[in-house]
Amino acid sequence: MKNFLRTLILLSLLVPTLVPTASWALDVRREVLDNGLTLLYSNRSNLPVVKVTVLIRASKMNETDQKAGLANITAAMLTEGTRSRTSEQISGEIEFMGASLDAGIEADYTIVALSVLQKDVDKGFEILSDVILNPAFAESELKHKKALIKGSLKQSEEDPGYVAQKTFIRDLYGDFPYGRLNEGNSVTIDAIKKEDLVKFHDDYYLPSSSIISIVGSISYDEALNLIKKYMSEWKNVQTGTAQSLPSLKHRTKRHAALIDMDITQANVILGNYGISRGDPDFYPLSVMNYILGGGGFSSRMDMIIRDKMGLAYDVHTHFASYKHAGDFTAVIQTKNEMANTAIREMLKQIKKMKQDKVTDQELQGAKDFLIGSFPRRIDTMDKISNFMAQVEFLGLGLDYEQKYKDYINAVTTQDVHRVANKYLDDVNYQLVVVGKLKKVKLAKRFK
Repeated sequence: MKNFLRTLILLSLLVPTLVPTASWALDVRREVLDNGLTLLYSNRSNLPVVKVTVLIRASKMNETDQKAGLANITAAMLTEGTRSRTSEQISGEIEFMGASLDAGIEADYTIVALSVLQKDVDKGFEILSDVILNPAFAESELKHKKALIKGSLKQSEEDPGYVAQKTFIRDLYGDFPYGRLNEGNSVTIDAIKKEDLVKFHDDYYLPSSSIISIVGSISYDEALNLIKKYMSEWKNVQTGTAQSLPSLKHRTKRHAALIDMDITQANVILGNYGISRGDPDFYPLSVMNYILGGGGFSSRMDMIIRDKMGLAYDVHTHFASYKHAGDFTAVIQTKNEMANTAIREMLKQIKKMKQDKVTDQELQGAKDFLIGSFPRRIDTMDKISNFMAQVEFLGLGLDYEQKYKDYINAVTTQDVHRVANKYLDDVNYQLVVVGKLKKVKLAKRFK
């Protein structure tokens, strides 16, 4: 009965993915405007709503280690007041329209997102452009925002999963920006001043470094006229030199970080360097990862470690791929006393993936899921708007949603075997264990 119920659950997850391939096609129009801003447009008139995503190439990749968190605070402060609007006025006007306006950062960029009814799109665009072009960075708001971020970071330190992930990226990437939190830390946050935000904004919030993606019940000419009306004064005036990236130094030896925490379950992350998103091996790695531990109930690690051995409720693997680099992680939560057994089995499955070719059935199952689930990435206007901006940022091409199926279908068992041997490391891996260390008693062979 248990297996039958799990099968039903898996089938229910697959049902929404059974969308005809033709429905994937996005009719996207692209234009680079006079000021260098890249416009992406797609009409969706089924609902009277307009979704706008502005992707700005400004992130922790552009800040110093001493001012870590600067990109995050800059983005967070956008909606906290402009030269003509207070924070309360911005939130009040957005709420009155039933709209939403959010700003935040990812590893490689800042995102400002607007969702507004078609009838209010002019006002929505006015506010959107105001927060991007004219942030006030008021001292009182900055002080309050810094306190909130530091409080959130302090609270997160009580989460063993957060502690494990923070430690893993720090140990893996070292001084490279991917090795630190987007938020920075309490010391670097305190070091950030208003003038730092102003300079960061002047240096990196440039139209030539930005992509605006507009999706919804609006014509192309209307969208273009709104940009000209409210963003015509956005100029490329950089006040300083771009922040150079430190070299990414790969660890060549096994490393284990053990963190004592009074919890009943050990949080374990085991992994190594991966690839950047632009690497052509991304697609065979996606297939390989699905088979190893990224495929839920059907993955090898889940079937062995979760189902057969009963060591954890969840065990999974993941390849995180960013603009400049990436990483592989195998993650599990298990009883402190069973941590050694779980680590041993994860390494065993990684080694087995490297040694033995996957079966034709495993290969086809992975392909079917990856292709079948792809339409869920673009099944709402929000997702389409974000998808278009990210595809442009990564240089994947406007027809990427059509080519993705071919990329996955082209993967062979030989490809999976090749990338497993190239990118999985069961010897010189990075290991993080957060748990009650007296009960974990990590074996020396894993250190």
